[in-house]
Amino acid sequence: MNIRKTLCAAAVFGCVAAATAADEVAEAEKGEVEETPIVSAEFGLQLDSKYMTYGVVDGKDPILTPSAQLTFFDWAYVGVESIFDLTKGNGKRGEYGNRAGRWTTLDAIVGLAHEFELTEDIALSVDLNYIYEYIRRHRYHNTSGADKDMGDTQYINLEFGLTGLWLEPTLAIERDLMADDGTYVNFSLAHTFTLVGDDDDPTLTFTPSVGQGFGDKHRTRGYGLADDHAGLMDTTIMGEFEWALCDHVALTAYVAYSDYWFDSKLRHGAREYNGAWSHGSKYADSWNFYGGVGVTVSF
Repeated sequence: MNIRKTLCAAAVFGCVAAATAADEVAEAEKGEVEETPIVSAEFGLQLDSKYMTYGVVDGKDPILTPSAQLTFFDWAYVGVESIFDLTKGNGKRGEYGNRAGRWTTLDAIVGLAHEFELTEDIALSVDLNYIYEYIRRHRYHNTSGADKDMGDTQYINLEFGLTGLWLEPTLAIERDLMADDGTYVNFSLAHTFTLVGDDDDPTLTFTPSVGQGFGDKHRTRGYGLADDHAGLMDTTIMGEFEWALCDHVALTAYVAYSDYWFDSKLRHGAREYNGAWSHGSKYADSWNFYGGVGVTVSF
């Protein structure tokens, strides 16, 4: 079954499920209490024009990322996602082989997430998760001239967000436990405009956001941006559309711009890092434009 048929089937199934859910809500309004489901599931498929990490290029060609997640009692969840390269020679920095049409990373995720109501309109969302990232075995040529296997890594992520405000802030903290033992922090502000529908039940929304990253010296050194130098990393401006086909199927599209505005040393490192994808040049621009589209099906 091709992707189009799969999405259509998912949409039909989701809309049927939505009708069933509407009947259940109607019954709840008659006096029955609607309970939190024991298990809910979400499946996603994301296509990105470039493989971007911390505002720099980890792959100059498109990637495809399928994902799946199970959530229990609206608190605990487990998930998995993988990255597929779509074109020839789209390896990370180091040029370690043709991976066209093959998966390159596989992430296993376990976490706790919940939204706590602070007032009638404002809520605090908290997400704590652990990720084990398995990297498909291949060889790459490092700077010392020796061949070496790329190793796996692990992450601890903690994210806080406030919803219900006109500008919704999000603070995300990532700790790499194996590759470089570094920490990356990102703070962002976003606002969602309802383009079609109403605020309580939107059909089409547009969310502009701006985010700023910070890396400690282990994170910037581990990513080849600087030696023993912490600082402000990527500044990202993004706009995202979300179209709810029905209650259980949503399409998304985004466009983004990233650059290293505030730290000249890290900006130089970003130019050199991005230069790995330039033909005949050691350096490239520190900025990037990129985008993507995706679909999410939930049950």
